[in-house]
Amino acid sequence: MEKVLITGGNGFLGSNVARELFNRGYKIKLMMRPMAATDILNDINCDMFYGDIGNLHDVLMAVSDCSYVIHTASITQQWGVTFEEYERINITGTKNVVEACLLHNVKRLIHVSTANTLGPGSIDKPGNELNSFSLLHLNSGYINTKYIAQQYVSEQVERRKLSAIIINPTFMIGPHDSKPSSGKIIFHGLNKRLIFYPSGGKNFVHIQDVCASIANALIVGSIGDCYLIAGENLSYRSFFKLLNEVADQKTFMIKIPSFFLKTAGLIGSILHTLTGKSYKLTYSAAYMLCLSNYYSGQKSERELGIHYSSTKSAVKSAIDWFKTNKYC
Repeated sequence: MEKVLITGGNGFLGSNVARELFNRGYKIKLMMRPMAATDILNDINCDMFYGDIGNLHDVLMAVSDCSYVIHTASITQQWGVTFEEYERINITGTKNVVEACLLHNVKRLIHVSTANTLGPGSIDKPGNELNSFSLLHLNSGYINTKYIAQQYVSEQVERRKLSAIIINPTFMIGPHDSKPSSGKIIFHGLNKRLIFYPSGGKNFVHIQDVCASIANALIVGSIGDCYLIAGENLSYRSFFKLLNEVADQKTFMIKIPSFFLKTAGLIGSILHTLTGKSYKLTYSAAYMLCLSNYYSGQKSERELGIHYSSTKSAVKSAIDWFKTNKYC
C-alpha cells in the first residue's frame, strides 16, 4: 500500500485521519512540530517526521517518499495569535505543501480548509459549495487566512495542474480530542447546573465522518472541487438539550441576548486594539456565536459516498472518550 503524509498529524483531526487510514491499510507518515506531544498516537503504527510546516525544506523532506498528502496542519484558535502567525502557518505552510506536492509528483493532495470559507445559510436553505466567501468583514485571522490558502490551492489546480481536492468540514466532534479543541463545547455544558447559550447555531459533524470523507477523497471526487463535510444543523439551544439527554443530566438553560454578546465582543476588540492584549471574546467571535451558521453536506454524500452520523452519536463518542481518559 502507498504511503500517505498527514501534516498536523498529532492534532484532533490529523490523529483521527491517521487512525482511519491505518485501519484501511495505508502506510502513514505524520508531520508535526518538534517536541509535539504524541501520546494520542500510541495505538497507530506510523512514521513520524518532526519539522516546521513554515519551512519549505522541512516540507520537501516530509513529502519526498509519499504518494499522497493530507494537509490538516493549521492554527485554528481564534484568540491570542497574531496575524503574522496565522499567515506563516495557514498560508505559507499551505504554499510549501503545494510546492512539495508539485515537485515530488504527488498523486493527490487533500487540502483541509474550513466550511467558513464558503458562505453559510439558514436552517431552511443551508450554505453549499456554490456560496461565496462572506465573512471577510469579521477580520478573523483564522477564517481569512484559511480562505486565502484555499484560493491559492484552487489557483494552482488551474495554473499548474496540481492534483488537489479541498475538504471543508464544519464543527467537528468526537473522540481523541486530547487538547481538547472543539470538545470544549462539551465541557461548557457537561455536569453543569446552568448553561448559558448564544442565539445562533451551527452545523455539527462527527469527526469520523470527516476522516472517512478525507480517506475516500484519496480515490474519488473531482480534482479542484470543494466538498462541505456537514452533518446536522442545530441551534445552540438544541445542541445543549441534546447534550443533556446524552449525559442524562438536568440543567437550567439561559439564552444570552445577541445585543449583550456583541457589545461585550466589541469591547474586547477595542481593548485588544488599545492594549495589544488578547481577549477570548472579540466582536468576530461574538458575531459567529449569534450567526445561523448552517451548511449542507449533500454534495459529499453524492460524490464522496459519505453517510452522516447523528450529532447525538458524535456527542456520545466524545463524552465516552473524555470519561475513559479521565478528562471528566
